[in-house]
Amino acid sequence: MAKDGQGADDPKGLIAEAYRIDGITDAECRSIFLDWAMGAPDQPHAAIERLLRDRPDHPMTTVLREGLAMPARTGRRGGRAARVP
Repeated sequence: MAKDGQGADDPKGLIAEAYRIDGITDAECRSIFLDWAMGAPDQPHAAIERLLRDRPDHPMTTVLREGLAMPARTGRRGGRAARVP
């Protein structure tokens, strides 16, 4: 039987536990999110949307919303032309 807050989107209960920790910092939430993302389900964006809680002031909510944002395109970062004079 799954613990409270666990489910297919959060099988280890990492996100649910983060919401229960009083005084958790942004950095700690990012670390928890990274641990969660390493074993994330096939559709992480949908899972993040389901995991978002109605606690807009919580650091984990901020981190989850950042996880939904599309990464900025960096373009080419070099290649042979950047290394050869």
